[in-house]
Amino acid sequence: MRHGKKFNHLGRTASHRQAMLANMAISLIMHKRITTTLAKAKELKKYVEPLITRSKDDSTNSRRVVFSYLQNKEAIKELFSTVAEKVGDRPGGYTRIIKLGTRQGDAAPIAFIELVDFDENMAKAPKAAKRTRRSRKSATKAEAPAAETAEAPAAEEAKAE
Repeated sequence: MRHGKKFNHLGRTASHRQAMLANMAISLIMHKRITTTLAKAKELKKYVEPLITRSKDDSTNSRRVVFSYLQNKEAIKELFSTVAEKVGDRPGGYTRIIKLGTRQGDAAPIAFIELVDFDENMAKAPKAAKRTRRSRKSATKAEAPAAETAEAPAAEEAKAE
């Protein structure tokens, strides 16, 4: 029985799963966004978020602990320099998972997982609404109440005289 065993084994042995999550975490840190299956993305989120939290404290012990998980010097440098300074004031929630649909070959649900503060598209200010033909109708409806309110003070002045 598997009472109380809550994490997803992903159909792999413990050593294979550990190596796969470490490789995916390195790729996520280096590239800031990776595409994978939804189940792997959810497990990677649980794996990498504590490492990012640990990187906010740049001490020798923190580096050694994170290195014991990742075993990649370049990823450690990137994590403790670039990533840690971007997420320094964030209290948690360093990654975002966005579902992309299903893979054509086996219909597996696909998603990408990304570091939140590194997404250029989300960080940009929202653009002005695109003008279409339909917006003219709604714009005239919005202008009509404004015109009525402008006429109301004039009508009150006429009554006062």
